[in-house]
Amino acid sequence: MKKTEAECCDVVCVHDHVVKKVQEHMPAENLLSDLADFYKVFADMTRIRILCVLLESEMCVCDLAEVLNMTQSAISHQLRVLKQMKLVKNRREGKTIFYSLADGHIQSIISQGMEHITE
Repeated sequence: MKKTEAECCDVVCVHDHVVKKVQEHMPAENLLSDLADFYKVFADMTRIRILCVLLESEMCVCDLAEVLNMTQSAISHQLRVLKQMKLVKNRREGKTIFYSLADGHIQSIISQGMEHITE
């Protein structure tokens, strides 16, 4: 049985100019934390399913529940998370609240993710 080697350099040789350049351009820790939280939202299949539905059409909770074969309560809970992360927005029309993707960035993120995994 072949031993798996760690992916490390054979010698220690720090390239100071490259390290310094990268360090100068690294985002602040709080921004990196926010970015990690942003991507965590996409780690839930129910939220991904909701986003994929909203890619196709604006919908109310009743319609989302029907399309996804889920309870309105479960949909509502996930919409709250998506709204807090600014991935969806809503608008009221009488007694009905319609949800849609917050902006074109969300569509791009989902589309690029799908393209990546289907290559």
